[in-house]
Amino acid sequence: MIVLKRIIKAGFINFSRNGLVSWAAVLVTTITLSVITAIILLQAVLYFSLGQIRDKVDVTIYFNVSAPEDQIMLLKSSLEKLPEVAEVSYTSAEEALRIFRERHEKDYPTIQALDEIKENPLGAYLNVRAKEVSQYESIANFMKSDNALVLGGDDIVDKVNYHQNKLVIDRLNSIISGAQKLAFLVTLILIIISIVITFNTIRLTIFISKEEIGVMRLVGASKMRINGPFMVEGAIYGMIATIITLLIFWPVTVWLGNNMTSFLGLDMYDYYVSNFLQIFVIILLSGVLLGIISSFIATRRYLNK
Repeated sequence: MIVLKRIIKAGFINFSRNGLVSWAAVLVTTITLSVITAIILLQAVLYFSLGQIRDKVDVTIYFNVSAPEDQIMLLKSSLEKLPEVAEVSYTSAEEALRIFRERHEKDYPTIQALDEIKENPLGAYLNVRAKEVSQYESIANFMKSDNALVLGGDDIVDKVNYHQNKLVIDRLNSIISGAQKLAFLVTLILIIISIVITFNTIRLTIFISKEEIGVMRLVGASKMRINGPFMVEGAIYGMIATIITLLIFWPVTVWLGNNMTSFLGLDMYDYYVSNFLQIFVIILLSGVLLGIISSFIATRRYLNK
């Protein structure tokens, strides 16, 4: 414990003694953590937007006008048991007619034609939402399978609009997959660049102390006793940079929340506040680990001579 206390104390002394160079390292670490925070927020916007699009995609099963409601409910119950299905909503023939009238309330010839028929020409339908976009095909295949035929699905179903929506569903699936891969690649590249910059800055602070490292080696100090203070110093860079980064993004997210919510589709300030603890832990661990690892690697150059 005495050695540990001395190492921690030496780390704080090194930080204060290096002065401007220490704050330069904090600045670089802050830029690194700001990049990571920006990536977290951009990914939140990306996944929110993709989620909004995903929620608007569904498969609609239209039934014949004469289809009995009990058979429709039986088929609905079977669809809800499928592991791919997230939700199945039922719209009765009467509700379908009401929605149709509201949608075409200004189309007088269509409304007049409906009034002349005096009967409801529309049948009930089911809207099926899958858990993943790629699972709609298996739901459509279920409708063609023997399971659906046993339930009388072949007799009561008028049409399933999966094939009309297939092109849109396939494109959306490709966009989601491509966006996730691109986000991962961009994140990885930016983090690597940030690590390299931070590593070189911390190496500069250690270069200033190379003579001190040489003296400590001559008097027989252990590698941990030499490495320790610099690793503590690196952790200090990370902790201070974390506080600065979170303070910077507070007004930034307030501005984004007030001015860009309609464009982004997500209130960035609400997201930042509701996920603050999670973001804080990610940024703090990133900053501290970045400082410790960079310091450890940089001091090895002088310890291995």
